Amino acid sequence: MSAPTVSTEKVDSARRESGRNVATALRSPRVGDGARIWRIAKDSRVLDVNSSYAYVLWCRDFAATSLVAEVEGRVVGFVIGYLRPDRPDTVFVWQVAVDRGQRGRGTGAALISGLMDAVAADGATTLETTIAPDNPASIGMFDAVARRRGAEMTRRPLFGPGAFPDDHAAEDLYRIAPKVQEELR
Repeated sequence: MSAPTVSTEKVDSARRESGRNVATALRSPRVGDGARIWRIAKDSRVLDVNSSYAYVLWCRDFAATSLVAEVEGRVVGFVIGYLRPDRPDTVFVWQVAVDRGQRGRGTGAALISGLMDAVAADGATTLETTIAPDNPASIGMFDAVARRRGAEMTRRPLFGPGAFPDDHAAEDLYRIAPKVQEELR
């Protein structure tokens, strides 16, 4: 899998509308980005924060299925994912987050869409993620990506609270996949 090349047109236009013309670059993460990704996850206050080691390792081993957003040389957002071993046509998004000062500019949606574009070259057509039912912002972001791509988003329960050893909320599985075309009669 080669390093993703991603269009940043949507993110850049959102920045221009805010009165500040600052380019946002989407690129594969590097090991040196792991610490910043961990901080963004920690500061989000909604993500389950993994160890800092996990983020550094993710940047090394899953860089081809992950992206960071960079503004003026600083990582301001990330999406980390992997191709499902039993379904290589499906990329699973583990986490996506944007620095608090960069939210509302389309960066999260651009990261998700950019990841879908990047893995499409290797045959992936479907994206999966899990979202807790009490997280409407994430649900809305993934729904917006599906609509812009002309794709279908479905939801079903995946992990109930009993699947977790702590007080973790339930997680629903969301899938974004191409719409099934009805055969012409």
